[in-house]
Amino acid sequence: MVKSGADNWTPDSWKSKPVSQQIKYGDPTALAQVTEKLCQLPPLVSSSEVDTLKNRIAEAQRGERFILQGGDCAESFKDCNAEAISQKVRSLLSLSLLVSQKLRMPVSRIGRIAGQYAKPRSALTETQGDTTLTSYRGDLVNHVHFSESARTPDPARMLEGYSYASLTLNYIRSLLEGELEELFNLEPEVASLKDLAKTKELHQSLRNFRDALQLFHQFNGRQAAHKNLTEFYTSHEALHLHYEQALTRLGSNGRWYNLSTHFPWVGMRTVQSESAHLEYLRGIANPIAIKVGPTVEAKELVKLCRWLNPENEEGRLTLIQRFGHDKISHKLPELIRAVKDADLKVLWSCDPMHGNTQVSSNNYKTRDFQHIQSELQQAFSIHADLGSHLGAAHLEMTGEAVMECIGSSYAVHHQELGEAYTSLVDPRLNLSQAFELIDSLSLKKAQPAARKKQSS
Repeated sequence: MVKSGADNWTPDSWKSKPVSQQIKYGDPTALAQVTEKLCQLPPLVSSSEVDTLKNRIAEAQRGERFILQGGDCAESFKDCNAEAISQKVRSLLSLSLLVSQKLRMPVSRIGRIAGQYAKPRSALTETQGDTTLTSYRGDLVNHVHFSESARTPDPARMLEGYSYASLTLNYIRSLLEGELEELFNLEPEVASLKDLAKTKELHQSLRNFRDALQLFHQFNGRQAAHKNLTEFYTSHEALHLHYEQALTRLGSNGRWYNLSTHFPWVGMRTVQSESAHLEYLRGIANPIAIKVGPTVEAKELVKLCRWLNPENEEGRLTLIQRFGHDKISHKLPELIRAVKDADLKVLWSCDPMHGNTQVSSNNYKTRDFQHIQSELQQAFSIHADLGSHLGAAHLEMTGEAVMECIGSSYAVHHQELGEAYTSLVDPRLNLSQAFELIDSLSLKKAQPAARKKQSS
């Protein structure tokens, strides 16, 4: 008997559920041909890699490890080149070293990379002048250029997305086999940030990165450091269910795996109970995540956790909290208590980005560094006060020399946003801001009594 991972579940059972953020294709035959072709192509990741990540997440749930997830809001096909991929990998690896030093524990890295090509949107159409077209939904669906032909969803782009994801993964694997000194060479990124604006001040933690790397070698030895620091996983939002289904394969253990990525998640716009996206996630063996925002009620969250993880399996489910700096203290404690009272095994992750988005006076989406910093700091403190454990962070960040988030020591101002804004959808932290964010954290341990109860 084949184990599906959920009763009455099949890779296409999501089609019987309501689909929010649905992609509307004009040619069903072309869509069927593309998905059939995808079904025949090799998987992008292996089930053994997926299982290893699940074990890492289980360690993070127990407070033995930290998970750092980061990368672009939306990947672009045109960024599938050696320089861009190297930049993304170096940035996340380097930041993870600072996180490890700050928290005094091992860190696993999950990139928003090699598949983050589809995006949900608040408005499914966009109007410029007298013309209204389909919104840009990510390169997997349509093109960002504002024209009818570019914005028309094209199923053939899924095959392009698979190809670019495969090329990206292959290059990442080759990078990770190289020398540590090359992997952690941030000189190009640092030089670009300095050149962007001569008066901007890089954060001290970024300037001292070389010293941190030497310290890490001293504590761990070069072989151990290489093994730990070159473990790298991929993730993307499981938004386009035709694509996800086509790359879902039956493992030798009788369980279904999404082998387009190691770690799929669903966002706030698709996390509704009984939704097609949750129906899909509940049956795969991958570790999965759901975004949890200010509209989620405690009882509903407990119900969702039990439905997505009925066996209460360690490493299976991550809750990515995203409230906004002004709401987290009102909403998060109730959810933590509900999850603890139900004795649910979850990994709590903080996304301090999405709840703090605003529109500048010059019409750019941006985020205030102080608000991002405040939400992440509050998240650590609230979990510690309640005897819980924040074991992960989820950041939209880049190694590019950008000015998309205002504030920080780098001192980005509203009027400067148009000078170096390259994100396709949402604003990202640049490297100096990301390092400053982690370096600014003030951490305290969970309450002893609560921790003892938690481990019993």
